Amino acid sequence: MPWSNQSGGGGPWGQRGGSGGGKSPWGSGGPQGNGNPPDLEDILRRSQDRLKDFIPGGSMGGRGLIILVLGVIAVWLLTGFYTVRPNEVGINMIFGEYTRTAGEGLRYNLPYPIGRVMKPNVTAQQRVEVGYRSTPTGQGRARDVIEESLMLTADENIVDIDFDAVWQINPARPQDYVFNLQNPDGTIKSVAESAMREVIGRRNIQAILTTEQASVAQEVREIMQEALDAYGAGVLINVVQLQAVRPPSEVQQAFFDVNAAQQDAVRVQNEAGAFASRVVPESRGEAARTVQQAEAYREQSVADATGQAARFRQVYEEYRKAPEVSRERIFLETMERVYGGVDKIIVDQNGQGVVPFLPLNQMQQRLQPQGNAANPQQGATR
Repeated sequence: MPWSNQSGGGGPWGQRGGSGGGKSPWGSGGPQGNGNPPDLEDILRRSQDRLKDFIPGGSMGGRGLIILVLGVIAVWLLTGFYTVRPNEVGINMIFGEYTRTAGEGLRYNLPYPIGRVMKPNVTAQQRVEVGYRSTPTGQGRARDVIEESLMLTADENIVDIDFDAVWQINPARPQDYVFNLQNPDGTIKSVAESAMREVIGRRNIQAILTTEQASVAQEVREIMQEALDAYGAGVLINVVQLQAVRPPSEVQQAFFDVNAAQQDAVRVQNEAGAFASRVVPESRGEAARTVQQAEAYREQSVADATGQAARFRQVYEEYRKAPEVSRERIFLETMERVYGGVDKIIVDQNGQGVVPFLPLNQMQQRLQPQGNAANPQQGATR
């Protein structure tokens, strides 16, 4: 080949790197010579002479020059192919101006210096620490940054908060991230700190320390996303994680004492509520039962009295019609009630005595054991 005929083994311009025995096509008066501006005609002439040495036949026509130029252009255009990985997107630029976004796969853009391609990772989860700095190895005690972590609450107390903001590049707008953010970590940290101070400034310290930490993190994330969208940052805030929420170390013990007292108060109130919830229904049930018994007794008494009154009126009406008969009937009914359960022997008072053949002794002996068993004081009536 023509290239191997050169004694230096380098390219058509002589030795590689500009050292050795090769000469530069610019000659001794070129840009690296005495500093005088080069003569363009002389440069072209020298270049043509050099090219002629490497072309068979020692001469080069216009056709060969065109083929050479076209080959160089073709090689240069082929360098515009690039590959986009699944976790990346391709940002295509022409003369520094954004033209389009390319997805994963083999893509093409005009090569440098006309075109340029940037391939940011849009799936990587990145973290910004606010209020503390973790160790490089992830082990050991983190360093607290007081100027970031101390914040003022709505009730004019101070709370110490350490938190993280986890973010990634927005796959839908990666060009915003590339062109609008010069310092992504610093911008996101400033927005996160500002949003947290805004949220903490609207809440009391007791709620922040106990029940509202989840709502605080969610509200901070929403405020950060709105602010970054307004900036056109091309960033997605995935989650805000509260690492530590505590009172300042100078008053920490006092806060713990107050918290313990409040917990005791809540416990006593819960116990009282449980006792009340048990005793009050029992008392109400007892009161309802007593009222129902009284109402039942009243209904029974009223019904009995009403029945007796109705019976007395009936008896009185019959008495008015036949007083003698009514008296006799009342007397007999009374005697029947009085003597109905008593063992008795009836003797006719108009007779001369006991009928001789009446077996009174046998009857008395047979009835005596039964009478003694039922009522020892009970006797016969004559």
